[in-house]
Amino acid sequence: MSAKGLVRRIGAHESVAGGLHTAFERIASVGGTALQIFTRNQRQWDAAPVTDEEAALFVAAWERWGSYPVASHASYLINVASADDALRGRSVAALAAELERCRRLGVPWVVLHPGARGSAGLEEALARAAASLDQAFESGAEGGPLILLENTAGQGSALGGDLAELAAIAGLTRHQGRIGFCFDTCHGFAAGYDVRTSKGLDAALSHLDPSRLLLLHANDSKGGLGSHLDRHEHIGQGAIGLEGFSSIVNHPQLAWLPMILETHKEKDLAEDVRNLAALRGLMSENRSSG
Repeated sequence: MSAKGLVRRIGAHESVAGGLHTAFERIASVGGTALQIFTRNQRQWDAAPVTDEEAALFVAAWERWGSYPVASHASYLINVASADDALRGRSVAALAAELERCRRLGVPWVVLHPGARGSAGLEEALARAAASLDQAFESGAEGGPLILLENTAGQGSALGGDLAELAAIAGLTRHQGRIGFCFDTCHGFAAGYDVRTSKGLDAALSHLDPSRLLLLHANDSKGGLGSHLDRHEHIGQGAIGLEGFSSIVNHPQLAWLPMILETHKEKDLAEDVRNLAALRGLMSENRSSG
């Protein structure tokens, strides 16, 4: 795909401290053209619905920022694959509430970790995860956001370290049109996919329907290849490295996906500025025009 006339969508996960709409001020201040947020505290089960005032402020701030993509990340507490009925029930309810908040805000994507199976068998856990997604979809209004299943580092009994597991969950749902994928570079690398090369990326992405791959989490990795360590690092400072990210940002299947940083930052957001500059500097159109 030619870069002529197109703008890469590259941004970061930003805080909503002070109100959901304040995330747009933060992403604009670092020059980002893609955004991810938590609509509510990701470490708490109980979360209030979005008010009319919140929605109005959010939509107005989004319009001022520009027609750039926005995603929400679902709570880390959610485990749609759990064999514990009570935990799975809470997870479905929390996911349904997140879908409704995003519907009210106009956010099209909810990124979700596929859960952990504990001591249960794999096939059973995959089926439970798909059934839980269906329950969440069917408990809310018709239509609404897509759920983007995110790959994991394969730690413990977490699903999604093997990318074929994400495809399997998607294939088992009754709502095919509302399921997509988010690929996290750190997680993929830690799970054993060598994303540093085009060949390695091709092998990893072959497991996912390209029409469903809608978002990229661009994170370097503190852990080595196959370490199963879910620890993000700044771009070029981890085991993937700058050369590895050059392969990632110029890969034909990934180059024009919205890219989101999920790396540590202080309140001045200087780390976001540096990481975004590093990613942009690796892009082929910027190298050729520089």
